Amino acid sequence: MSMLVYFSSGTQNTHRFVTKTGLPALRIPCSMKADLLQVTQPFVLVVATYAGGDGRGAVPKPVIRFLNDSANRSFIRGVIAGGNRNFGATYCLAGNVISEKCQVPFLYRYELAGTDDDVINVRNGLRKFWQADLAA
Repeated sequence: MSMLVYFSSGTQNTHRFVTKTGLPALRIPCSMKADLLQVTQPFVLVVATYAGGDGRGAVPKPVIRFLNDSANRSFIRGVIAGGNRNFGATYCLAGNVISEKCQVPFLYRYELAGTDDDVINVRNGLRKFWQADLAA
């Protein structure tokens, strides 16, 4: 199984979710001044949505910076998005945006820090996803 790459802001919801999965993971730095994270193997991106009612700013700037690097972008295989259902139509919008722009599947969406069922679903789903990816 390959790894997760994730972005988590000060709320730490995404960090808590990724930690609960127990899967190997690398974190995209919050600071735009930090060194750019470089990946060298396939990954699934886990990101929360940071958008208001109009959807602007759904994908965090550090994630855009990370994906604008062609080497990093070449290794993305899928995206998982977190969000808050209180934001209605923009719930997990970052997953839609990244899936479309990077031409990868939107694998799963969860709310806030995810439930135990979300963690189980992601672990099982990723196991099947990576097996299918290796067989392709």
